[in-house]
Amino acid sequence: MRIRETWFRVGTGLFGLVLVLIVVGIGFELSRQSLLSIQKFGFSFWRTGTWDPVSGEFGALPFIWGTLYSSILALVIATPVALGIAIFIAELCPAGLRQPLVFLTELLAAIPSIVYGLWGIFVLVPIVRSLEVWTPPALRQLPFFSGPPLGVGILSAALILAIMVIPFTSSVAREVLRSVPAAQREGAYALGATRFEAIHATLFYARTGIIGAIMLGFGRALGETMAVTMVIGNSPRISLSLFTPQYTMAAVIANEFTEAADELYLDALIEIGLVLFIITLIVNLLSRLLIWSMANTGRRSRADAIGVEAAA
Repeated sequence: MRIRETWFRVGTGLFGLVLVLIVVGIGFELSRQSLLSIQKFGFSFWRTGTWDPVSGEFGALPFIWGTLYSSILALVIATPVALGIAIFIAELCPAGLRQPLVFLTELLAAIPSIVYGLWGIFVLVPIVRSLEVWTPPALRQLPFFSGPPLGVGILSAALILAIMVIPFTSSVAREVLRSVPAAQREGAYALGATRFEAIHATLFYARTGIIGAIMLGFGRALGETMAVTMVIGNSPRISLSLFTPQYTMAAVIANEFTEAADELYLDALIEIGLVLFIITLIVNLLSRLLIWSMANTGRRSRADAIGVEAAA
């Protein structure tokens, strides 16, 4: 019996090791394939904004900016909507309506990226262009609303990313809320809490899982390619304007990889993939640290409350 348990632990441990080896292997291969670009540009590749394949000058800053700007905007737009959907389905939805809404939410997550991109071109971009045209002149003087009303740009990319992120965030947040013990809600009601206050207590209990769901959606937005490529405008510039066409790291790789005519150009594109890989790892690491700190704070608060009750 002990031998079986030992082999079981070794086997499952090997599966966990495979994940580590895959991540290390991806990082190693991206570094090896982009070695020429790394040696020539060093850290200036992260800091400069020149992207000129003809002269052999490459800098990833506009693409880093476009990726982070569009993803953060999408996160700001998607998070309230996704949490609202999760709270309604988990806490307020009638039983007969719950399963259809869950099915529709999961269906949105299953739609291919290229379909979102086509929808964005034919539906979302004209709506955004109309919104830009009707923007008051006073607002157009601000940096966030300057630029010609093209429709394609960072605002369209952020909106389509938000739509794509909502199913992932809401599905995970919904399951987190459903896993909250019923005693938490019952305790809130026993203390005279209203429905709103009981849900607020449930959200506070599940806050670490909800943060994890939000960061999962953020990671999804960082790596999105086709839908963003079709609506962002693909112009390597750094601008605060929501109306300005910009570029993302995934989009420039998808657009220019087949056009890379020399080794340095190809290595620079692969290094952009390496930069995106590193940024994704940093975002996930920071999210894990945030979740860990929140979990530790919650445990300390519960321990202090128990200590106060014991002293009383």
